[in-house]
Amino acid sequence: MNIHEYQAKQILKKFGVPVLDGGVAYTAAEAEKVAERLGKPPFIVKSQIHAGGRGKGKFKEKEAGDKGGVRLSKSIAEVKENASQMIGKTLVTIQSGAAGKVVKRVYIEAGCNIARELYLSMLVDRASSRVTIMASTEGGVNIEDVAHNTPEKIILQTIDPVTGIQGFHCRKIAFGLGLTGNQIKSCAKLLPTLYEAFLKTDASMLEINPLVVTAEGEVLPLDAKMNFDSNALYRHPDIMELRDVDEEDPTELEASKADLNYVKLDGNIGCMVNGAGLAMATMDIIKLYGGEPANFLDVGGGATKERVTTAFKIILSDVNVEGILVNIFGGIMRCDVIAEGVVAAAREISLNVPLVVRLEGTNVDLGKKIMKDSGLPIITADNLADAAQKVVKAVKEAA
Repeated sequence: MNIHEYQAKQILKKFGVPVLDGGVAYTAAEAEKVAERLGKPPFIVKSQIHAGGRGKGKFKEKEAGDKGGVRLSKSIAEVKENASQMIGKTLVTIQSGAAGKVVKRVYIEAGCNIARELYLSMLVDRASSRVTIMASTEGGVNIEDVAHNTPEKIILQTIDPVTGIQGFHCRKIAFGLGLTGNQIKSCAKLLPTLYEAFLKTDASMLEINPLVVTAEGEVLPLDAKMNFDSNALYRHPDIMELRDVDEEDPTELEASKADLNYVKLDGNIGCMVNGAGLAMATMDIIKLYGGEPANFLDVGGGATKERVTTAFKIILSDVNVEGILVNIFGGIMRCDVIAEGVVAAAREISLNVPLVVRLEGTNVDLGKKIMKDSGLPIITADNLADAAQKVVKAVKEAA
C-alpha cells in the first residue's frame, strides 16, 4: 500500500525524524491558512499524488501553468495562487502514465537553505533477506538512471536484523556521501530513527529523494515516500486509515475487494491463472509466442465459482483485451469449479473475444466436459505452450 508524502512525514515525525513544518490543504483558501501559520517565506507547494517525478511533471490544463507539480512560493499570496492552479488539475509525470492523476490536495512546507541534494532509501533485499540502505550523492534525480549510468555512485549497506543498525553503518554511509563535521553527526542521528520507523511500520520501502544537507549542516528529508507490506497491515489499523483509494486503479481496487491479485498491464491478452508463479510463467510464454499480456491475475488456490466469474468480468472490463487465456492447475483448486465459473461468466457477459482454456489436475475431465457441454466457443488446449500459441493465433485472426 502506498501513501502520500505528507502522510509519510507524519509517520516519520512520530519516530523522531526531523521533518520540516508543513500542512495539507484541499483548497486554495486552506493553503493560504497553512502558509499564514508557517509564517516566514519561502514556502514549497507540492502536489500530492501517488507518483514520482512531480517536480518535472506537466499539467494537462493550460490554466495550471507550466511550473510542474512542486513549486517554490515566495509569498502567502503566491502559495494561494499555486494551490489554486494545482488542485483539481491533472498532473502527468514519468510515473503516472499518460492519463496522469488528478491533484486533490497539496502539501505546503516551510523552505530551507539547501546546500546539497542526496538520495537515501531503505528496502527489503530478497537476495540477503535483510533491510538494505541505499544511498547516493546524486539526489533529486531518478535512482534508476544513476544505477544505469553511474552505478559506482550508489552506496549499499545491509543491516543484520540481530544487531540492528550500528554506528559504523551510519559512518560508512555518511563518509560515502561526502559529509563532514556536524553533517556526519546529523546523519548518524537520522539513520537509526528512519530504520526504526521502517521496521515498526512493516514498510517495504522508504525513499527520501532528495535528502538534503542545509547550509547550517543539518541532514533532513525533503521528500518521503513509503510503501507498506499489505500482508502486515492488519497490525497497523492507523496506517490502513491512510489508504487513498482515489489514487488506485479502479479495476485493481475492485479485484482486491474480491480477494483477487490483479495488476493491469499494457497488452491485449487477458490472463486468469491460479498461483503467482504459474501466472508469471503464463505471461512469459504469451510473450514468447508473440503476444502481450493484458494483466496479471491470480485467483488463488481456493477460488469459488463466484470469484472466477468476478475475475472474468474484471479482465473484460479492460477495453484493450482482445483474447483471454485461462490456465489452471488443479491442486487445491478443482478444475470443474473453474469450468463452471468460466461458463457462467461467458454466458453472463456475452463473451465476444476468443477464449482459450488449459486445465490440468483435480477433476480435469469433469471440467473439460462442462466446457464442452456448454455449447460455447471455448478453445481447449493440451498444455501451456499449446494454449499460448492458440490464444495468440486467435487474437491475430480476429483482428
